[in-house]
Amino acid sequence: MIKKLSISLWLLCSLIIVVACQETTDDSDQKELSEEAVEVASEIDHVIVELMNEHGRPVAIATLVENPEGGVKITLDGENLPPGEHGFHIHDRGECTPPDFESAGGHYNPTNSLHGFDDPEGPHAGDLENITVKEDGSVFVELDAPMVSLKRDHENTLFTEEGTSLIIHADPDDYISQPAGNAGERIACGVIGQ
Repeated sequence: MIKKLSISLWLLCSLIIVVACQETTDDSDQKELSEEAVEVASEIDHVIVELMNEHGRPVAIATLVENPEGGVKITLDGENLPPGEHGFHIHDRGECTPPDFESAGGHYNPTNSLHGFDDPEGPHAGDLENITVKEDGSVFVELDAPMVSLKRDHENTLFTEEGTSLIIHADPDDYISQPAGNAGERIACGVIGQ
């Protein structure tokens, strides 16, 4: 009994010493930790984006991963979407207000290019390949966005002051019509955050 009590007291004293040591960490140590946290945050290498439909229901998850060679790889996994081909773009504002998602602005276009892979003066940095939703409403696709970055200090970062978002359109992008490929209404939207 006494041995157990001695061990318990020793453990309690050790705990008090550890807590006391943690509480005496000075401001310079905390500042150093904060600077490290900021540095880590600026080196984000992946982001998860939840896309919602016009009724505010989740329909897809996009995973964005920084490619070591440059650009961002996007994996889209969704369900309960209309079957068929759909335009899919990065837009230039991080706001998704249903039902029309006009709050997301236009395509992300930091280079002031024209829209579309088939336009000699295009594409926008936010132009992506069309996606195809199966008859059961599901989609799983991997796409490359070679002109953008998740690095905050990159000239085409997706973490702008206005933010950015992902949009799925009702129709396919024709890759040349201005300003948005004649892709129709916006049927799903997700803010690219961290």
